Amino acid sequence: MVSRITGALVRAILVMVMIATPSLMLPGVNSDTTQIVALVALFAAGLTFFEYASTYPGLVEFRDAPPFNRLRYLSLLATVLLLSAIIRGQSEPTTLTNFVDALGSRLGSAIDVPYSPVRLVVLMLPGDMDVEHVTLVRTAAGIAYLISLLTLVIFVLTMRLIGWPSRMGTFNVWINLPTFDPTTGGDVVERLTRDSRFNIAMGFLLPFLIPAVMNPHSPSKSLISLS
Repeated sequence: MVSRITGALVRAILVMVMIATPSLMLPGVNSDTTQIVALVALFAAGLTFFEYASTYPGLVEFRDAPPFNRLRYLSLLATVLLLSAIIRGQSEPTTLTNFVDALGSRLGSAIDVPYSPVRLVVLMLPGDMDVEHVTLVRTAAGIAYLISLLTLVIFVLTMRLIGWPSRMGTFNVWINLPTFDPTTGGDVVERLTRDSRFNIAMGFLLPFLIPAVMNPHSPSKSLISLS
């Protein structure tokens, strides 16, 4: 009981820190924004605490099947930290921010090929936007896409090397898949296999679909020429 509550408290603090990181790192954040971010961080921390402190399942999937949620958290934290460092470097450059910006710029330029997620993100921008802003967005998109690819590779290696989740002990479907109802819809294994294939397909398609759906205007020739 004590260990479960302690683990839930640590997770809640980590979630709160991740949400508050951009407002702490970025310059020029006003007090109203800080208060809103603090409120959202406290709400997310409370939700995380009650989810992990409770014996019964709630909304968080794979709650008791490490390291799935840990990889997801570290991936999101790395993305938030690096993107915040890039933006901070525009006004308060340091050696670290310059390095991250140079790395992201090279990655963005390398990945910015026709029909790539980075190109689609760049094409979302208005056609009259200045080149510096477009370059910054492309750098951020390159960093974020690289982190997602690295996370995917690490997860695949984790599955192959340690046999996740079968070798991590008993896999409790009720705790780890709280929204999955095994009593309806036929064979459970067939449904889980179908859902997993659907999720894998959506994972590959969403980086391409989201920018295309959010793009309110046609691609600009000036932005295409930036590549």
